[in-house]
Amino acid sequence: MEFFTYHRDRAHSEALRRELREEHWSYMDGFAAEMIARGPTLADADGTRTDGTPTGSVHILDLPDPEAARAFAFDEPCYQAGVYRDVLLRRWRNLLGRTMAEFPGGRTGGHRYLVLGLGTGSPADLTPPPEREELIAYGPLLSDDGSAWLGTAALLRAPGPDAARAVLTADRYAAVEIHRRQFGGRG
Repeated sequence: MEFFTYHRDRAHSEALRRELREEHWSYMDGFAAEMIARGPTLADADGTRTDGTPTGSVHILDLPDPEAARAFAFDEPCYQAGVYRDVLLRRWRNLLGRTMAEFPGGRTGGHRYLVLGLGTGSPADLTPPPEREELIAYGPLLSDDGSAWLGTAALLRAPGPDAARAVLTADRYAAVEIHRRQFGGRG
């Protein structure tokens, strides 16, 4: 079962996050085989700030069951220490069938984004858009039992936040969040 987690940072938690970096990475190393994608979100998706201040952490994993996903999300060292203000944890479906390491665009270059569409009404965007070469990860957010569509999450490379937002169908979501992000991990 695949799961999407988004840990959102508490205000003014940057110093604590930096202090726990090695613990966080070591924890994530324990999930290397299950990891589909990971990495921090960064301040200001509009590109006006370039300081790289983290605002959260995205992790997409293939785990045995919802209990394992909850343990992953809430045993994480930064969560335990109070870096994060909240956690979005949803079942997810990997519609690209690959990991971020297999993204043909590589780890660097261009602007990277998390586009998070929180659904309302009928499901939308259940298949990736035809222009897939800039998609790093893409799939629906689902209820705990996987039966109900709750939104869509996409990691992608795009020239800017407006282009990133265009990956989702306009007017089919209660809210759409755009977050600047980068590849995570030690490499």
